[in-house]
Amino acid sequence: MQQIRKDHHYVPKLYLKNWAQEGLINTYRLLVPNENTALWKKQSLKGIAFHQHLYTYLAGQEETDEFERWLDIEFENPAAEAIRRVVQNDRMSPEHWRRLVRFAVSLDVRTPARLKDFIHRQNDSLQALMDQSMRRSVDRLEAAARRNEPLPSYSENKDALSLFKISIEGSPCGGGYAKAETVVGRRMWIWQMKQLLTSTLGRLPAHKWTVLQPPGGMSWPTSDNPLIRLNFQDATNYDFGGGWGAKNGDIMLPLSPRHLLYTCVGNRVWRRGTVLDAPTAQLIRNIIIEHADRYIFAQEPGDIHLR
Repeated sequence: MQQIRKDHHYVPKLYLKNWAQEGLINTYRLLVPNENTALWKKQSLKGIAFHQHLYTYLAGQEETDEFERWLDIEFENPAAEAIRRVVQNDRMSPEHWRRLVRFAVSLDVRTPARLKDFIHRQNDSLQALMDQSMRRSVDRLEAAARRNEPLPSYSENKDALSLFKISIEGSPCGGGYAKAETVVGRRMWIWQMKQLLTSTLGRLPAHKWTVLQPPGGMSWPTSDNPLIRLNFQDATNYDFGGGWGAKNGDIMLPLSPRHLLYTCVGNRVWRRGTVLDAPTAQLIRNIIIEHADRYIFAQEPGDIHLR
């Protein structure tokens, strides 16, 4: 049997290495123990942007890290050559772009920041959704019984059904009620990620992507929440609630201190290699920093804390 990996890097080392020197990366922590803590610290790539057993879950009676391995095989490893070509300013084929975008989508869903967002959304809306779904299912079953038809069968995969406990309790008068229970947590999050990265990913609209560069004397940082989906009105009016198909939405991902993957949904984009003017680049830097969850990474320590 394969030994289960316990350190799950939600920001892959193959991505962060573009900001590292000799295996160490300059890290700025947004939360520190006290005011005397150094602003910047060099961290090992192995020792940053990971949680133990973040993607581990029970399959039957045993723990599995198959989702962690699946991310490696399907998204990280295939993107390695595409990222290298971007950083080296080499020619990109359509397949390289496809693999790069798949990698970007995987980064969007797999971080602890996204886990917190997921749990918050489910706590707000899952109860009503489950109630509605159960009522529809009961109505269909009762209608089929009244017509003496075979009860409908369901083809949902077993992985999805395992997230819910369905029970039917009778009453003395001959009726009864159906009840559905679930736990909002990592297991449901992992299931949703796999759904997004399989069925949903294939239905995402095609966008024209480019790579943008900062002007001289400036560089792109990145963070532990690196993929940004932006609703942008102006420099003082924007939020991070953009979607992959939202018209005029900006999607960006730093790939190195000199390379920023970018698209604007439904619009033409700058030519690859365009060097942005200083005010635009500074605004993007601020947005990258603001989008961080706990850590900001940079090739060289700078004035990020003064932004």
